[in-house]
Amino acid sequence: MKSIFENKICWVTGASSGIGKEIAIQLSNFGAKVILSARNSDSLIEIKNSLKNPEYHVTLSLDLEKSAEFPELAKQLISKFGKIDFLFNNGGLSQRSEASETALEIDRRIMEINYFGNIALSKAVLPYFQKQKSGHIIVISSIAGKFGFFLRSAYSASKHALHGFYESLALEEEKNNIHITIACPGKINTPISTNALTKSGEKHGLMDHNQETGMPVEICVNILLKAVSKNKREILIGYKEIKAVTLKRFLPKLFWKVIRKQSAV
Repeated sequence: MKSIFENKICWVTGASSGIGKEIAIQLSNFGAKVILSARNSDSLIEIKNSLKNPEYHVTLSLDLEKSAEFPELAKQLISKFGKIDFLFNNGGLSQRSEASETALEIDRRIMEINYFGNIALSKAVLPYFQKQKSGHIIVISSIAGKFGFFLRSAYSASKHALHGFYESLALEEEKNNIHITIACPGKINTPISTNALTKSGEKHGLMDHNQETGMPVEICVNILLKAVSKNKREILIGYKEIKAVTLKRFLPKLFWKVIRKQSAV
């Protein structure tokens, strides 16, 4: 995989923790030049300085709720690097609340961050990809983007929306040699549940058992980067939980019987 990413310009959102942080680590080990973005500038600087050849990488503060800023941020990066090769659209927010108890403003916020913020960044980068006739957008969706689950109504909806958008974009941009990979992680050992929003918009603040016992993030990202290197359109990542996607497709009645017995946390 090293030859795929070596000396390539890779923009990673949500790079301050979890999957995004590990993407930055592994890309730097492959010789890529990484742009680390998230809201927490201090964490980004600390992570950048821990990477291999830290002088190759830059940090760029980014808030997915402020999409009006994205065209200017993309322009700044093009001015500095001349191009962007890979956009890892990883940043996002999860949820732990029942739909009936969740204020609509929370649904809107999750959709704004996970869907509109995500596609807005891709649209900011897309003109440069079209001009250079190359580029690869990696979208970190979720297994919840393939089926709904307890306590994740808005989160699941936002991930489902990403699939519709990027499957369409992939067809439209084939003529420009622009690739799309949608990754659907299952239970991965990251802090995603800790930062998930509750019904009132506060942080869940707890590490779910599903995350604690999930696939190590290093393995998850290794699988992801292999899929990217092979230009895969979609990749499921996880342990036995990803089998639920196949079960839903071929045995939907059994799927719903099984899924309702699964722990929400």
